[in-house]
Amino acid sequence: MKWLWMALACAASMLAADLTEYKTVYMLPMSSGLDQFLAIKLTAGSVMQVVTDPQKAELIFTDRIGASFEEQLDNLYKAKAKSESNDAWSSSKPIASPITHNRGTIFLVDRKTRDVVWTTYIKPNGSAAADMNHLAAEISNKLAKDRKITSK
Repeated sequence: MKWLWMALACAASMLAADLTEYKTVYMLPMSSGLDQFLAIKLTAGSVMQVVTDPQKAELIFTDRIGASFEEQLDNLYKAKAKSESNDAWSSSKPIASPITHNRGTIFLVDRKTRDVVWTTYIKPNGSAAADMNHLAAEISNKLAKDRKITSK
């Protein structure tokens, strides 16, 4: 199953939109404080500008997607309340379970379209601060490399 996630992450990374179009990113809270370490690496390496106001972001960095992620975006961007129904099948949107046990998968989501524009999987060695710092550096380096590749 791990190989499937890695293959999907690589394929999505290659098919992603031109990443050079995006300049600003908002960090959603991530497991083990990865968002904080990643914000440092992205900023220090001039990979992307990390913003603290979600209204100024073009992209959202997250380690989970699914229904709870959609709710977070609705709350952040004050989406109009949708009519609620007890019948899950009546919704026009597919229901997706959040990815909660797949540590190491990171998603970069377009704020307006809610499309995943970049993703990667890098298995963390642990959840200690040093491990998260190392993981953040790997993610930042991969994103920087992919941004340069797409700008050709």
